[in-house]
Amino acid sequence: MGFVAWVIFGAVVGWAANLVVGGRERRRQGCLVSVLVGVVGAALGGLLYRLATGQAKTFDFDFPSFGVAILGAVVLLAILRLA
Repeated sequence: MGFVAWVIFGAVVGWAANLVVGGRERRRQGCLVSVLVGVVGAALGGLLYRLATGQAKTFDFDFPSFGVAILGAVVLLAILRLA
């Protein structure tokens, strides 16, 4: 994916992960933080996917990639909220 696609994908993933973790009752995060959480969460999700299956995950605009990225972003947000 190109840089702009990563930013868009990261923003959507970061927003969705914030909703899953419980962002409505907590302080809202900004757009830049959502993009960073989404992109770093996607990388973390890819790492977790590789550790679990032994196969590399390539990120395209499809539902499996979206699910793996959200899983990684939710794990990242949960770790950040515990700290």
